[in-house]
Amino acid sequence: LCCPSGAETDWRKSMGERVNAEILDRREVVKAILHNRAGVLLVSGLGSPTYDVMAAGDNDNNYYLWGAMGSAAMVGLGLALSQPERKIVVFTGDGEMLMGLGSLATIAVKKPANLSIIVLDNGHYGETGMQLSHAGHGINLDKVADACGFGWTARIDDMDGVHDLRKRIHEQDDLNFARVIIAYDNPVRVMPSRDGVFIKNRFRAALGFTPD
Repeated sequence: LCCPSGAETDWRKSMGERVNAEILDRREVVKAILHNRAGVLLVSGLGSPTYDVMAAGDNDNNYYLWGAMGSAAMVGLGLALSQPERKIVVFTGDGEMLMGLGSLATIAVKKPANLSIIVLDNGHYGETGMQLSHAGHGINLDKVADACGFGWTARIDDMDGVHDLRKRIHEQDDLNFARVIIAYDNPVRVMPSRDGVFIKNRFRAALGFTPD
């Protein structure tokens, strides 16, 4: 059920891309950002962002969301507020972010300077058949975050920008939002545990708390 060629053309035009431009590989983007991550705490949205994070290497500091579509950014906010001395990164997709669009306003009001939200934007709903998303129709999520009042926002479409983003995360002193333009494909799924209790308890233990 991949999108028709006409929709593909519309998406490329909406992203302002050159016809022969190379679009970023999602796995390479995530791997580069998480290289030598130190103590960064990570929340991944359902579906492909979780598979991407797992493909870069499992970690006790990863909190994978399996089915809470639209919730990744807000989970990241709660974590940022409760762990102000730690760097918090949220990896999510454009479809998942669109479902939780109102969360950007709440996050901007709270302004946690240790939170970075990274949207892997392929312009499609990858988990349900690659239908064109609103982002694929031209909704610029970085501009939405900017309008809400995020301290720093960016549209990233090359690896230099990805490496700059990684540096910004580790030297962070403001609320970040990055929209990273990636290829719309379906890499082989690399799945973490689907045991939610295990994931929660492992993450809590990594933070120094006892299991519930």
